[in-house]
Amino acid sequence: MTAYYKLLSQTTEADGEVRSTYMPNIHAQGAWNEDEQHMGPASGLLAAEIARFMPRDDLRIGRISYDILGMIHFSESTIQTRLLRPGKTIELVEAQMITKGRVSIVARAWRMLTQDTQPIAAIEDQPMPGPDFDKSLHGQLDWPGGFIQSLSIYQGAQHRAGKGQVWLNTDINMIEGQQDSDLVHLIGLLDTANGIAHRQLSTGINWAFPNLDVQLHMYRQPQGRWLGLDATQQYGSDGIGLTSAILHDEQGPFGRSEQILTVRPLPAPL
Repeated sequence: MTAYYKLLSQTTEADGEVRSTYMPNIHAQGAWNEDEQHMGPASGLLAAEIARFMPRDDLRIGRISYDILGMIHFSESTIQTRLLRPGKTIELVEAQMITKGRVSIVARAWRMLTQDTQPIAAIEDQPMPGPDFDKSLHGQLDWPGGFIQSLSIYQGAQHRAGKGQVWLNTDINMIEGQQDSDLVHLIGLLDTANGIAHRQLSTGINWAFPNLDVQLHMYRQPQGRWLGLDATQQYGSDGIGLTSAILHDEQGPFGRSEQILTVRPLPAPL
């Protein structure tokens, strides 16, 4: 099966830090620039490194945050993973992606103690309709790049500029020769929330709205291979926007994501 990344090498340092080097393929290509990686598979790769770093059966990821520090070059990429904050009931794990000698992404994940809270369990987020497999597939979100072309996408009926629902999946693994967990698979699709309901403004100007981060909070462990996004995109009047999404698997909502945006006019074509 085709994968987004091939593992080239992996070492563990004396202090416990793990260094893994990968090579992306065309399916990891970005939408804004053909010479960069898409944040989707890059965030999935970082999640995979975090998930297998010093795992514990009594903890799971409750929150994972990604800060994008610069261009995610489409080149050999090294992931450095370490434990920032050990603990009995919570741990903080950090993973950095380095491309062309510079840190491109910093990911930090809180791993939290799991226990039986079924008597008080309650979710207020409303479920969205599941993917309608009897209807034809809707395009690739009108975005270029190898990653978007690797996705299967079903768009909800009430889709409009600024707000919409989609279901996404892919048959491509994150790492060659390894089977993704459901969590890694779904996180690898998450960054698309910023592109599924972008605002089409009739101003005569083309606008860019790249996200500087991805923040993911999960009140339950997701399951399955389909990611549902109930997304809203909002722009302020001073160049800053926000994409928010309620996240679903086929059992219902499992968490929320936020992405802060820098909104800017694109240069007019020559």
